[in-house]
Amino acid sequence: MNLPLIQAVRIVQIIFGLIVLALAAYVISSFSWWSSSSTVDFMLFLGCWTSFVAVPYLGAAPIFFPRFAHHFVIPAVEVITMIFWFAGFIALGAELPSPAYCTWSACHALQAATVFGALEWVLFCVTTYFAIVDLMNHQRSGESVQKTQHNAHLGV
Repeated sequence: MNLPLIQAVRIVQIIFGLIVLALAAYVISSFSWWSSSSTVDFMLFLGCWTSFVAVPYLGAAPIFFPRFAHHFVIPAVEVITMIFWFAGFIALGAELPSPAYCTWSACHALQAATVFGALEWVLFCVTTYFAIVDLMNHQRSGESVQKTQHNAHLGV
């Protein structure tokens, strides 16, 4: 995949992560009954994980720190983050009341966090797909290089 396109997706992932982080922090600070929910705490964690750990690593390591961008670690971080977002937005959406009963600002903030969490999951599905394709291409090229080197040593 084209590098500038991936970097644009990474920027959107950080922005959506910060939005979920802000919405979850707002709900936690509102002193509603949602402020003690472990699901909201998990969404706060996901915003921090995505914005400050996963996406900076996924975006910067292959370019600036190639020694830390191991070809198995990049897809692993992508898959873990994708699973986290799936679990987070599903759990939060399952706890929310129906829209007719969601009339206070903390509930509206959680509805928005659920939508942005779902969009974040879709973005991580896309980037995970490309990370796995890149891993498969890397393994294929690694196998052919090993076979070529092995055959070259047989003839010596």
